[in-house]
Amino acid sequence: MMGLPLQWFGKRAESGERGAAIGASAVDHFSHISRAYAEFRPRYSRELFDYLASIVSRHHRAWDCGAGNGQATLDLAERFDEVIATDISAQQLVRAPARANVRWLVAPAESAPIEASSVDLTTVAQALHWFDHDRFYAEVRRVSAPGAAIAAWMYASPRMDGDVGAALHRLMYETLGDDWPPERQLVEQEYRTIPFPFERLDSPRLSIEEQWTPEQVAGYARSWSATARYVAARGGDPVTGLEAELRELWGDSTQRRTIRWPLVLLAGRVDR
Repeated sequence: MMGLPLQWFGKRAESGERGAAIGASAVDHFSHISRAYAEFRPRYSRELFDYLASIVSRHHRAWDCGAGNGQATLDLAERFDEVIATDISAQQLVRAPARANVRWLVAPAESAPIEASSVDLTTVAQALHWFDHDRFYAEVRRVSAPGAAIAAWMYASPRMDGDVGAALHRLMYETLGDDWPPERQLVEQEYRTIPFPFERLDSPRLSIEEQWTPEQVAGYARSWSATARYVAARGGDPVTGLEAELRELWGDSTQRRTIRWPLVLLAGRVDR
């Protein structure tokens, strides 16, 4: 099996020790913004994880692929005996909390150091658009136990009301319009065109809603892949303009306003 040696099971990856684990086709968009990602990405609802647990009869092992710093992993760990959480970014994984039943591994989605026929549920939270789909789905079939399922989800672009929402939209689609990686189009299309070659399961209509301050909105914008690419290509911080607009529009900066993301969930039965 490729990836880090099996003795890495049960450990969190150390920064700088990930090179051998990353496949040639993998692109890491988030290591340089891992702190913002850990602090400002929205959280998923309990309803989502209750649904995920309901689509499999065995709850021995889940594989959370593209786990980042554990936005979905820890909720899965409440429902499965063991969770293997993989990501190509060691910087993301070192920010993940330790849990006795979670194994954090630096490994590409397309080649995971996981035993064959051992996974009851594979999950992909806000990451499927980054993968080599044919190779990843072959890996899912390899590691899946009989009766296993796969679930992948993404949240669409954020919605906020009024002038605040318009300012956030301008940052996303004007200031950063040329900086989004091409894979981001699959998110904009809300996964309608993404390959998903599994027997589809009915899934609930879900969304994410938070009550945020202007500081949180700006922090979230700094966790975008386009923001990282803008900084690398041009220097400077593209979010400072948004912060100035938010100060003018928000009024009391301690007041919280609603930000929403529609959630798109794909779930299927794995045919091995």
